[in-house]
Amino acid sequence: MTTPPATPGQWKRLHPLTPVVRAGRIVSVLVVALVISDAHGRSDNSAGLYDLALVIVVVLAGAVRWIVTRWMLDGGTLRIESGLLRRDSRQLPLARIQAVDVVRPFLARVFGLSELRIRLAGSASANGRLAYLSHHVATDLRARLLATHHGIDPDTPEPAEQLVTTVPAGRLIGSVLLSGGITFVPSIIALVILVRVSSTAAVVFGGAFATYLIGFVQGVWRRISAQYGFAVADAPDGIRIRRGLLGTVAETIPVRRVQAVRLIEPFTWRLFRWCRLEVDVAGAAGREERSGRTATSTKALLPVGSHDVARQLLATVIRQPQPATSPPPARTRLKAPLSYHFLAAGHNDVLVMATTGRVRRTTTWVPMVKAQSIRRIQGPLQRRLGLATVHLDAAGKRVRAEFRDRDADEADRLIDDLTSLSRAARKREDVAPGSATPAATASAGWFPDPVGRHQLRYWDGSDWTGHVRDHEVVGLDPP
Repeated sequence: MTTPPATPGQWKRLHPLTPVVRAGRIVSVLVVALVISDAHGRSDNSAGLYDLALVIVVVLAGAVRWIVTRWMLDGGTLRIESGLLRRDSRQLPLARIQAVDVVRPFLARVFGLSELRIRLAGSASANGRLAYLSHHVATDLRARLLATHHGIDPDTPEPAEQLVTTVPAGRLIGSVLLSGGITFVPSIIALVILVRVSSTAAVVFGGAFATYLIGFVQGVWRRISAQYGFAVADAPDGIRIRRGLLGTVAETIPVRRVQAVRLIEPFTWRLFRWCRLEVDVAGAAGREERSGRTATSTKALLPVGSHDVARQLLATVIRQPQPATSPPPARTRLKAPLSYHFLAAGHNDVLVMATTGRVRRTTTWVPMVKAQSIRRIQGPLQRRLGLATVHLDAAGKRVRAEFRDRDADEADRLIDDLTSLSRAARKREDVAPGSATPAATASAGWFPDPVGRHQLRYWDGSDWTGHVRDHEVVGLDPP
């Protein structure tokens, strides 16, 4: 049985198997407990009866929740109602949609179901969740929501995406093992030495190592399972990512919501010329990483890959010329002898770029238009050396680019320059929609092509993209 298609103006329910999927995790734990109980040959079946009763209660609660939950696509609004004792009625304006993600946990995939997560502008999490729908209904509804958001016919098929790269399973597994090997290998060596020196110390250390080993294996499995089959593509509505081994996630990162980009190069990865590309996304705080009170999350745009692929993705997200960088003064070696070889920073009219790190090199890009504050910090040792650090902060607790240990006079100039440039960048964004540069506050969508080669060109909220449309034909043509 499948959920009926998304016919506008009619209330619909979630898939009938939704209670089974929701209770699946609890039921699986109880089943394992019953199996273990039977394996020990317990004659008292009262515990098993309690477990069975709990399973029935969970399934019945899920059935009641399914009965009282319904949704409807009503013109430009998605309405979701739920709750038995306390009714929760949500109306999600499609004009404010930031992204619509399709999530498929393992048990949902077994039954051919998917969860739809709708994020709106200015939101710290998913405003609306439809869990669960049949997969084809979820994908069809996603296309309808995005088409309505962009102001085109809801029956228009979702525009084609351009695959940028995929991450091979071998490279992903190797990168995860290399990351954990920095502490795992020395621990093994220390354990071998202690066995030869003192059996008592070996037992104590071995117990601690066993606990660490369990956590290490869990961490490795979690990372591999979450990033397995990683694929990233460019589309009119943003950067699309698909990933997952048992449960899969198809999410979209709106380019206009990106606050900063980081290129991370761990020491062991540099031997293979690998790197990791991350983006800080505003208004999408989730499980991966919460960054303080501000609704910002860190997402992997490339969990592991070559520098060429990272530069290609960086150009897709930033779309601004790279600034030239310069190192701090030579006397900085007295303050930061282990990180001086990496320190560099620079800026132009639209972008700040900074590199930091001791063993792991990290390069950060922050667009001027995303600047939230600019700070000058000078510690006691910096004052004696005539140095200072300038921070350009974006939305988020630790989202910033650092001009670390610059000359004090240069830091003073940077404060004035960065302040005026960030203010000018925001003013340049404030232009009426439909002109050569739509307003930053305007929703992303299709506007008359400023280049004049096509009828419409897609504006992602911060820049023109290469996605164009003539009548109902969607194609690619860089501006």
